[in-house]
Amino acid sequence: MAKADEFGAPVEIEVALPDGAHRAVAITNPNKVMFPSVGADKTDRTKLDLARYYVAVGEPIMRTLQDRAVLLERYPNGVRGKSFFQKRIPQSAPDWLTTTTVQTINGTPSRALVISDLAHVLWAANQGVLGLHVWQFRASEPADADEMRIDLDPTPGVTFEMTREAASHTRDLLAELGMLGFAKTTGSKGIHIYARVEPGWDSFAVRGAVVALGRTLSERHPDLITDKWWKEERGERVFVDFNQNAPHKNMFGAWGVRPRVGAQVSTPFGWDELDTIDPETCTIDTVPGRVAELGDPWELMDEAPCSIAPLVERFAADLADGIPDPPWPPQYPKMPNEAPRVQPSRARAPETD
Repeated sequence: MAKADEFGAPVEIEVALPDGAHRAVAITNPNKVMFPSVGADKTDRTKLDLARYYVAVGEPIMRTLQDRAVLLERYPNGVRGKSFFQKRIPQSAPDWLTTTTVQTINGTPSRALVISDLAHVLWAANQGVLGLHVWQFRASEPADADEMRIDLDPTPGVTFEMTREAASHTRDLLAELGMLGFAKTTGSKGIHIYARVEPGWDSFAVRGAVVALGRTLSERHPDLITDKWWKEERGERVFVDFNQNAPHKNMFGAWGVRPRVGAQVSTPFGWDELDTIDPETCTIDTVPGRVAELGDPWELMDEAPCSIAPLVERFAADLADGIPDPPWPPQYPKMPNEAPRVQPSRARAPETD
């Protein structure tokens, strides 16, 4: 059994709070390796390195996480150890943590962490969290889904160049609709595009809007982009995953460090970088320098709320024309107007006379 001080004495990191006060957060076992060195890279990244990374990107990460509930993806013994998801914050947690009650799709309530300040991010990092999965509403306004999240998911065989091209088409369609998209790497092979949504829309409406967006993109670029839910129908195309906007869904947050040995970061980038951004090189070592040099590409997102009305209207018009709502994830109850949740290759052929 490891001794209590095997990974070093706790290190306190002091951060500013929104009211001007300060809070010290203890990073225990600071020398515990979270990201072991790989290949020619002989440097291990520790829990303290992870915490210091979040301090370095504190301003931009708080713009995107402020007042949002998060699901924690924990790796207590580093990226190569066992992991689990933690939605419920125990009563034994510090009394200064902000929490809220979120519902699972089956109605089960959970006490979830709300990121109120950078100290909350550091507390999560100290728990071995390698992934803050963010709900699409603010805890103070739970009825408003204020983020439209477009997950451009590459199927097997799709190159990152193809994903870049799909992102370009998505940006142009959003602009055509009077919407401003903000892009980030997923930290792996995809690209996420976010749009701030004006108040008054719930997650059902936002999901419908992304269904309509995906249909439009797949109609215009059928060889590159697909909106097909079933994997057997996608081919080697970029899938617009509309179900990432379903109620109670959460997505990996911007500036978060992925559970990969390279410590890759889900990194916001400007559209002028679309042709050059390399997700593999966006790590806890390099991203602070990007922020220092380039600033926060998402800085103005809150100042650009968009109406999703044109997309919602198309979704409604499709339903009226007999085009069903595409399948929801399997853990959701059957929804009105939903297409059958039957894999096309397993669907019964229609009977003939």
